[in-house]
Amino acid sequence: MASTRPGPKRQAYKEVYVHGNTVLKPKTQQAPSEHPEQKKRPKRHRESREALRVRRNQEKALQMNLPYVAALVAAACCSLYICVNYIRLQSGMTARMDTIKDLEQQLNTLKTENDALETRINIYVDLDYVYKVATEELGMVYANKDQVLMYDKTESEYVRQDEDIPAN
Repeated sequence: MASTRPGPKRQAYKEVYVHGNTVLKPKTQQAPSEHPEQKKRPKRHRESREALRVRRNQEKALQMNLPYVAALVAAACCSLYICVNYIRLQSGMTARMDTIKDLEQQLNTLKTENDALETRINIYVDLDYVYKVATEELGMVYANKDQVLMYDKTESEYVRQDEDIPAN
C-alpha cells in the first residue's frame, strides 16, 4: 500500500510545476522599455510628428481622383443592374409558377368533369337496348364462320380495303 504522508520528493515536484505553455523569464532579464534613440528626442516632438503623419494619411484617404470615382460609379452601376435583373427574373419566375399552379388546377377540374360525364354516358348506354334495335329494327345478324376472312399482318398495323374482297 502507498503511504499517506507526503514525502520530500513530492513537495519538490509541486514547487517546480509551471502552469500554462510558456515559461516566465526571471525578473533580472527584463528588456529595456524604450530605445536609446527615442530617449534623446523630446516626447512632444515625437507626438507632433505622429499626428502630422496620421493627418497626411487621412487626407490621402479622403482624396478621390477621376479614375477612382469612375471605377466606383461603374461598379455601383453594374451592381444595381445585376440586382434589378435578379429581382425581375425572380418576380417573373414566381408569376410563371402561379400560372402553372392555376393551369394545373384547371386541368384537374376538367379531368374530374370529364370523368363524371363519361360515367353518366356509360350509365345511360343500355347494351341490351342497342342489341335489340340492331337485330330487330336494322336487321343485323352476327357473322358466320365462313364470312370471316383472315389476313396476314402487313407492314402497317391495319388493313386497308381498296377493292372488293374476292369470293374464294
